[in-house]
Amino acid sequence: MSNLSEIVDSLEKRISKLLHRYETLKKKNSKLEEELTLEKQIHSKTKNELEQWKEQINSLKIANAMLGSEQYKRETKFKINALVREIDLCIAQLSE
Repeated sequence: MSNLSEIVDSLEKRISKLLHRYETLKKKNSKLEEELTLEKQIHSKTKNELEQWKEQINSLKIANAMLGSEQYKRETKFKINALVREIDLCIAQLSE
């Protein structure tokens, strides 16, 4: 009978340890999920800022080309031609 009592006590201790570990892991998981959410927000913000910087760089390249910079003249011509084609397409669609 005492052997059965020891087994039950041992099981209770193990269950107690498992429950404690479960709660600890649950808290840690919750904290990690919060950190992940925060990091995702930071990543999204950084990505948006990067896109804005890229757009600004392209605008500056075009402005330099229009001011006479030889380096970006070819790119600007392609951009202007693309815009003209797009405008022509819009005019054609409006005239139909």
